[in-house]
Amino acid sequence: MVAGEASGDLLAGLLLGGLKQRWPGLSAYGIGGPRMAEHGFEAWWPHDKLAVRGYVEVLSHYREIAGIRNQLAERLLSAEPAARADAFIGVDAPDFNLDLEAKLKAQGIKSVHFVSPSIWAWRGKRIEKIRRATDLVLCLFPFEPVIYEKAGINAAYVGHPLADTIPLEIPRADARAALGIGALEEVVALLPGSRRSEVQYIAPRLFGAAAEMHKRRPGLRFVLPVVPGLRHLLEPLRLHHAKDVPIDLLDGRSHEALAACDVTLIASGTATLEAALFKCPMVITYAMHALSWQMMKRMNYQPWVGLPNILLREFAVPELLQGDATPAKLASATLEWLDNPQRSDALRARFEALHRELRCNTAKAATDAIETILAR
Repeated sequence: MVAGEASGDLLAGLLLGGLKQRWPGLSAYGIGGPRMAEHGFEAWWPHDKLAVRGYVEVLSHYREIAGIRNQLAERLLSAEPAARADAFIGVDAPDFNLDLEAKLKAQGIKSVHFVSPSIWAWRGKRIEKIRRATDLVLCLFPFEPVIYEKAGINAAYVGHPLADTIPLEIPRADARAALGIGALEEVVALLPGSRRSEVQYIAPRLFGAAAEMHKRRPGLRFVLPVVPGLRHLLEPLRLHHAKDVPIDLLDGRSHEALAACDVTLIASGTATLEAALFKCPMVITYAMHALSWQMMKRMNYQPWVGLPNILLREFAVPELLQGDATPAKLASATLEWLDNPQRSDALRARFEALHRELRCNTAKAATDAIETILAR
């Protein structure tokens, strides 16, 4: 298995739980993180080696990342036939995994890609590479399998594992108690992303927005879950942009932060779906190197970038991206949710309906689909 970055590690860990339940003696190895390690995964490289986003940003790390991929392929393919892996599961990270999957599939190792690449949003031509690379695509969203079926690619809808693990009824009071937050305090959760490049480009804007909100509403409290290994990057940014703002930097605990908060200011990515499953009003933001932004913007097929908006097919929550992601604009959009409780309640009802749709016992459904291709 290969999972790159924190969100992939989370998804892979949930999948590994189902695989281990089906096959208790299963051994799993490759590239992963702490959530996978909880299920006995043997990480040959840590997942944060692949946690780079944006064309310009990737170029500076390309040689190292390509070297890891080549070493992994050689190690998997040089094993004696009886000791070879029964399957390779690439978890997200399509730019890394699809080429690796194609090489392994050509040598007879079953290839599974878990999390359909967003070919419905951008880079649609990549479906040809997916055809060559995979024996099975596991889709998280109900509209995706039809796209693959039309292209003759084996795909299965398995729902989203986060919808299984996050409770329908949010334990708000428990989360607030665990974080030392009073029942009547207004709380904003700041989630700047899990990659170093995201911290570089997004965290200063979030800290600036927090400082602006603090000026307008001094009683606000802020929490920021810190991804392991990134605290040393966030601390100096906080001191520079929001020195006197009451921001609690939490070691992980993102789910408690989302359960406890009234609204979140959040980087686009899997975390936005987590926030929706926690029925949390949000403002989605993103920023990257200007050249990377221009290249990605030209390839986008849809008006939305945030998963909640893509799934609901409208701007249900604001998106302030790149040049629009100024501290003042982010602060104003975030405070609007606090000023309009009826709007917030209506959004929570929509998020609950979405939660129910995505709840499919993903670990079992995915394991069933993987077992089918292994039996061929």
